[in-house]
Amino acid sequence: MATSDQHDGPRKKGKKKVTRERSAGVVVYCDRGGRREFLLLDYGRHWDYAKGHLEAGEDDRTAALRELREETGLSEGVELLEGFEKMILYHFNSSRKGLVRKEVLFFVGKLDPDKADEVMLSEEHVGYEWLEREPALQRLTFDNAKGVLAAADNFAAEHDPLTE
Repeated sequence: MATSDQHDGPRKKGKKKVTRERSAGVVVYCDRGGRREFLLLDYGRHWDYAKGHLEAGEDDRTAALRELREETGLSEGVELLEGFEKMILYHFNSSRKGLVRKEVLFFVGKLDPDKADEVMLSEEHVGYEWLEREPALQRLTFDNAKGVLAAADNFAAEHDPLTE
C-alpha cells in the first residue's frame, strides 16, 4: 500500500513527495498575582512556544519537556496539566526536504511562579516575554499558535482557577 512517503510505480505528474514530521511542545503559564501569564519565545522572525522534533524512542510528553528544558532552561517546577492535548497541522516547503507535513502536539504546563525569572534561552531564541491572554494573542505570529493559546487558557481556567 502506498503512503505519502513512498509510492508504487511511476509518480503522477504534479504529485509531490510529502515528508512527514512530528514535534511536541508546551504552552507554559504561571499564576502571577491572580493573572495567568504565558511564556512566549521570540525566534527572531516569529513568536511561538518551546517545541521540537521527537527523538528516537521518545513519546510526545517526553519530547515536549525535553524541548522546554533545552530551549528555556526550565525543567523544575513545570507541571503538565492532565487532559490537555492540542494538535496542529500545517504544511511548509523546505529547501532540503520539499513539501513537509508537520504535526505538533502541544501540552499545557503550569510553572511555579518563583521559577518564572529563571528562563535561560537557547541560541535559537532572541528573547521571551510573559504575557496575559490578550497581549499574548496579539504577539503570537501564527493563527494556529493563537488557537493553541486560547484552548490552553480555556482549559487552565476550568481546571486550575487563578488564586488572588
